[in-house]
Amino acid sequence: MGIPLRRKTNETMRLLITTFAGIIFGFFLGVSFPTISLTKMNFPSSLFPSIDITYIEDKYSGLSTEALLDAFNTFKANKVMSVPSSKDNETKIWIPTNPRGAERLPPDIIESESDLYPRRLWGQPSEDLTIKPKYLVTFTVGISQKYNIDAAVKKFSENFTIMLFHYDGQASAWDEFEWSKRAIHVSVRKQTKWWYAKRFLHPDIVAPYDYIFMWDEDLGVEHFDAEEYIKLVRKHGLEISQPGLEPNSGLTWAMTRKRDDTEVHKVTEERPGWCTDPHLPPCAAFVEIMATVFSRNAWRCAWHMIQNDLVHGWGLDFALRRCVEPPHEKIGVVDAQWIVHQGVPSLGNQQGHAEGGRAPWEGVRERCRKEWAMFQDRMADAETAYFKAMGMNTSNLIAHKWIES
Repeated sequence: MGIPLRRKTNETMRLLITTFAGIIFGFFLGVSFPTISLTKMNFPSSLFPSIDITYIEDKYSGLSTEALLDAFNTFKANKVMSVPSSKDNETKIWIPTNPRGAERLPPDIIESESDLYPRRLWGQPSEDLTIKPKYLVTFTVGISQKYNIDAAVKKFSENFTIMLFHYDGQASAWDEFEWSKRAIHVSVRKQTKWWYAKRFLHPDIVAPYDYIFMWDEDLGVEHFDAEEYIKLVRKHGLEISQPGLEPNSGLTWAMTRKRDDTEVHKVTEERPGWCTDPHLPPCAAFVEIMATVFSRNAWRCAWHMIQNDLVHGWGLDFALRRCVEPPHEKIGVVDAQWIVHQGVPSLGNQQGHAEGGRAPWEGVRERCRKEWAMFQDRMADAETAYFKAMGMNTSNLIAHKWIES
């Protein structure tokens, strides 16, 4: 019985001695060859799932194996998420919460917004801007109205970025004005204010501005001060507004008529039958599109509502109420800062097309009316489709429509 026990003890000792000898041999082998290339060793793919070791070693050939491993471990500790490419094994970051198209970028590098501030071509970027205007005013202009626009621009302080949309292509003809050298000029022939707005005033571009003024070129501003206007808009909590119109300047709507007994008004009385609800346009929650002023948040909504192919904007003024809540409190007319609508049809007369014996402006006006009807139909159809998708009864849904008589 004693012999098998002795044999088992001998086998155990032999195993221990062999293991110890292997460790000693491995130690001396490692000392003798300290810079063995990782590329000569066949590691399992699960050990280095998304790192191209050959690339790292070529780029950092002066580093030891130990340094490479340290760098790799640090990289793995800090990595957010990676998806190995089946093509070339590149590391790709995938962040679903990034803006569409930027999912492969690390979040901290993303600039989702921009601005219209001009930059220098030299010096430190942090020192480029001595003043950051807080407001934006745009005018859609032709050269025939340049002196009227010159008078209007001078009503806006250095807190405003000035932007001109040139529908006649004559942007350089404004160089005689000192302020024009600092203004932003966009020139595309025969286009309207809302065509420009849809393409050049994306909410993420104008995000630095508290208020955006979208004005026509034929406005008299003798009784207007932009800074005072902003104060009143803030005081009365208006998200969408316009200055009051001088009563004798060819008014279409009672809502926009200037009042003498108040700073701001938000409701009015129209002709019998014109208002289905005292809180709806044109008796409330309504301003015209000739001299509209938007807050940053209201513009973000309005921009998305502008239709890409409907360039005149007719009908928008009746729909702007959808962009603020409650609309009859957030939309109003500023009476204490008022303007004159001169009613000069420059765009229609000069950029329209005469056909069938009609004046150019007549074809433009016809298109305006058609667009108004098309916009209202689209809005009504979109609402109906949404309510149906939500499982709601649409039989009692009344679309608020208005076509100028």
